[in-house]
Amino acid sequence: MNRTVHFASDNYAAVHPEVMAAMAAANEGHDVAYGADAATAAFDAAIASTFGEQALGFPVFNGTGANIVSLMALSPRWGGIVASEHAHINVDENGAPERVGGLKILQLPSVDGRLHPDQLARYAGDLGDEHRAQPVVLSVTQSTELGTVYSLEAMADLTYAAHELGMRVHMDGARIANAAAALGVSLREATAGADVLSFGGTKNGAMLGEAVVVLAEDLRSSLAHDLPYLRKATMQLGSKMRYVSAQLSALLTSTDLAGDPLWLRNARHANAMAARLREALAPLAQAGVLRFTQPTESNAVFVELPRTAADAVRAAFRFYDWQAGATPGTVEARWMCAWDTTAEDVDGFARAITEALETAR
Repeated sequence: MNRTVHFASDNYAAVHPEVMAAMAAANEGHDVAYGADAATAAFDAAIASTFGEQALGFPVFNGTGANIVSLMALSPRWGGIVASEHAHINVDENGAPERVGGLKILQLPSVDGRLHPDQLARYAGDLGDEHRAQPVVLSVTQSTELGTVYSLEAMADLTYAAHELGMRVHMDGARIANAAAALGVSLREATAGADVLSFGGTKNGAMLGEAVVVLAEDLRSSLAHDLPYLRKATMQLGSKMRYVSAQLSALLTSTDLAGDPLWLRNARHANAMAARLREALAPLAQAGVLRFTQPTESNAVFVELPRTAADAVRAAFRFYDWQAGATPGTVEARWMCAWDTTAEDVDGFARAITEALETAR
């Protein structure tokens, strides 16, 4: 059977064998339902070991669920969520914050996906105005939807500014593993002052499942009480939660001979494959036949190229158009690498792109 290769999303990747083995181990016999099981107890311990003894983890089914539960936990009914215009909660969750959470997204422009502290002033004046949604939460994505990564200093400055305004900070960490690997830091360090994290597993080798992670010590008591009810009310509590917990625990605790955890190995490899793809395409960019539109800092490569070339390549490799290109007849494409993307995959994809561009010229 031929292996199918796509560059559309790291969601397309297979389940990592170590994750599959953890699920098989959790599949032995009966265990208590709704998270009162041995696998979830092990997950709780892994969260404390990874993010600090003050941290609490709540497994959920998916990324949208993790984001909505996190935001609802941090916001009153009249709350507004300040976020990048590119944020997943703003453009890719079908209005779930508004429909499910009753929360309004307050957009900020971000050319490279990253927000800056001085931008928060845009909504700070609404605090105390009963006619405006109250900007009570800042939601940031690490790494961003455009494949860029906040430095630790930039993230710390942003979270500090938000806290000074009385806002809580939520981090959409669907790809926090890729950001941490790119920065060469731990997962805990990569959160850089966030209060609640949506911890991503699916894009990092899991079958399904993410987690809401409470990071702020002053929220531990209240959210330890509130989140179980909120998770159940938003239909994010599974009866056989052990299978989600086992996957996330494997990502956090399964190590190789060098002692590197699975999340790091997977993310580091995906990032390296994106860097390899960019390097292979660099001569084409230098020749002016395609243009990199974002820096390649994690596992994503953004390029602008002729639409005819993009469509020709798509006949063999699936990927998504991000938006129309800046010039007529072009498109901006997003190419994602995953934990199971191989060097041969990248090289074959680069050859197909080169050939399509030559034909288009």
